[in-house]
Amino acid sequence: MSDKAHIGVTGLAVMGRNLARNLARNGHRVAVHNRHRERTDELLELFGSEGEFVPSYSLRELVDSLERPRRVVVMVKAGGPTDAVLEELVPLLDEQDIVVDAGNANFEDTRRREAELAERGVRFVGAGVSGGEEGALHGPSIMPGGASSAYRDLEPTLRSIAADVEGTPCVTHVGPDGAGHFVKMVHNGIEYADMQLIAETYDLLRGVLGHTPAQSAETFRSFDRGRLNSYLIGITAEVLDHTDERTGRPFVDVVLDQAEQKGTGRWTVQNALELASPVSGIAEAVFARSLSGNTELRAAGSGLPGPRGARTPEREQFVADVEQALYASKIVAYAQGFDQIRAGSHAYGWEIDLASVAAIWRGGCIIRAKFLDRIRAAYEQNPGLASLLADEDFRQALSGAQESWRRVVATAAEFGLPTPGISSALAYYDTLRAERLPAALVQGQRDYFGAHTYRRTDVDGVFHTEWAGDRSEHEA
Repeated sequence: MSDKAHIGVTGLAVMGRNLARNLARNGHRVAVHNRHRERTDELLELFGSEGEFVPSYSLRELVDSLERPRRVVVMVKAGGPTDAVLEELVPLLDEQDIVVDAGNANFEDTRRREAELAERGVRFVGAGVSGGEEGALHGPSIMPGGASSAYRDLEPTLRSIAADVEGTPCVTHVGPDGAGHFVKMVHNGIEYADMQLIAETYDLLRGVLGHTPAQSAETFRSFDRGRLNSYLIGITAEVLDHTDERTGRPFVDVVLDQAEQKGTGRWTVQNALELASPVSGIAEAVFARSLSGNTELRAAGSGLPGPRGARTPEREQFVADVEQALYASKIVAYAQGFDQIRAGSHAYGWEIDLASVAAIWRGGCIIRAKFLDRIRAAYEQNPGLASLLADEDFRQALSGAQESWRRVVATAAEFGLPTPGISSALAYYDTLRAERLPAALVQGQRDYFGAHTYRRTDVDGVFHTEWAGDRSEHEA
C-alpha cells in the first residue's frame, strides 16, 4: 500500500483545517500545509487522532507527498493571496494534476485561472463550499466547476465529505470554468436577502407588537416547525433567545446594529446588473448592510420626523400575516437568485442544471431550507420554467399570501419601520403580474431629451417624435 497521501490541503485557518479534518475522518490520507508551520503542528497536536495526516512544511513537500494525479485543495483568502499560492504551487505540478480552489473566489478570477492552468496541463477546479466552519467539518454543500474530467477524479472524495440529504450527497458538477464559484456567489446573495427578510420580520414583531427578543424567539421556533423550516430560521431563534453574560440583557440589544459584509453579496448585484437580471431583494439586502454601517448618514437622519401613531393590530393575526409575508418574500428572493443563475449559465455557456443546484442546497449550506425540495421539483418538472413564481405550487402560495403581505407592508409604513426586503419583494411580484408598466412613459421621456427612440404597440418598427419641432413621428 502506498504511503502517499490521497489529497492535500494548503491553508489551515478554520475552514481549511476543518475541511482537512472532514477528509481524514472519512478515510482519506491527507497531506496538510500552512505557510506558518505552527498551524500545521497545531492541527496534528489537537486532531491527529481523527485520521491519517501527513505534515508538510513547504509546498514542495506537500506536492511530493501526494499520489498521482495530485489533488491539492487551496484554502486561502480570495484574490491576491490565492494567486500567490498558485504562482508557487503550479510549477511543482505535472500535467493532469488537479488544483481545487475552495475559497470564496470571484468567478471571473476562477475563469482566468482555469484558462491559465489549462495551458500548462493542470486541471483547475473552482469549488464553492458552503456551510461555515461546522459545515466544512461535518458536511458542506459543495459546488465544483471546471473540467468534467477533473470532477470525475474528485467525485468519490467530494461525495464522501459532503452533506447528505435522504441518501444523496450535496455535491454536483455545476459546469465548466467559473460555474461553481458563480453559483456559490449567487448562493451568498440569496443568503444576504434571506437574512435581511428575517431581520425585518424580527423588527416588525418587536416594533409593532412589542415582542421581547425571547418572545420573538418562540415565534421563530414556531415558524421553523412549519413551511419556513430552515437553518437560518433555526439559528435566528437561538440568537434571539441568548442572554448576554456580561450585562444580563438580551444579546441582540448589546450588539452594534451595523452589519458587515465580505463582498460576495456586492459581487452578486454587480453581476446581475451586467446580466440585466433583476435581483432587487439581494440588492436591497446589500444596501441595507451598507446603510447600517454608514454612521454619518444615520446621524444626519436621526432627527427626521416619523409617523405620529398607528393602531396596533391584533397579535395572532399579525403574526400570521408576518409568516405569510416572510414566506412569500423568501420565494421571491430565491426566484431572483435562480433567475440570475439561468442568465449567467446562458451568458457564459455553462448549461447549469437548476434542479441539481436546488438539490445540493438542501443540506450543508447556509440557505438550506425545507422549501428547496419544492424548488428542485419545480425545475425537474419544467427545466425551462421562466420563473419560480410561475410554478403552480408557488403561484398558489403567493396568491394565498398576498393579502397578508400587503397588510404587513402597509403596517410597516404606518409604524415607520423600514422593510426594504419585504416591500421590494412585493413590488417585484406586482411588477411581474402587471399587464402594463409605466416604462412606456420612461421611453417617451428618453426619446424627448435624447432622441433614444421607442417602439409602438400597434405597428412594428422603431420611431422618434420631433418633440422640439412639429411633434411629427417618423421611423428611425
